[in-house]
Amino acid sequence: MGIEEAAPSGFLLTTVEKIAGLSRKGSLWPVTFGLACCAIEMMATGAPRFDISRFGMEVFRASPRQADLMIVAGRVSQKMAPVVRQVYDQMAEPKWVLSMGVCASSGGMFNNYAIVQGVDHIVPVDIYLPGCPPRPEMLINAILELHEQIKNAPLGANRVEMAQAAEAAALAATPTHQQIGLLR
Repeated sequence: MGIEEAAPSGFLLTTVEKIAGLSRKGSLWPVTFGLACCAIEMMATGAPRFDISRFGMEVFRASPRQADLMIVAGRVSQKMAPVVRQVYDQMAEPKWVLSMGVCASSGGMFNNYAIVQGVDHIVPVDIYLPGCPPRPEMLINAILELHEQIKNAPLGANRVEMAQAAEAAALAATPTHQQIGLLR
């Protein structure tokens, strides 16, 4: 429990929120979780041409205990879904998830029983990145959008409840493949 959870809301907490938001957005450490072709584009983002180290993301971590951003790049199979959730649960708080590619976001062209129709059925997603596969420039743009979310994120005791409510709502949502039948 940090100072932001123990402090009462008010003027002082607002100042602490701004400082903590600026600090957190400039020090994201992503965990490597490449599952398909989108992972190649994710790795290219770390190359000198794109250089994500200027955003405070120096290296991709191989351990979830050292990371606070999970980039799910590619399709998630039913067999891999428990592993995705386990890695997410092992990450330090606060943590964020970026769904990279149409396969991770909605199952893509793989509308069958073997592929999860959206990683948001396993973990709560903060940013969806479309494309097949999305270019490194698109990933950098999504990271910058996530920076804005992190910078403006509230702190305090209500933050934990808000995150748990958002996760419960996402996990209870109607799966994408069932929503298509509702539209007809």
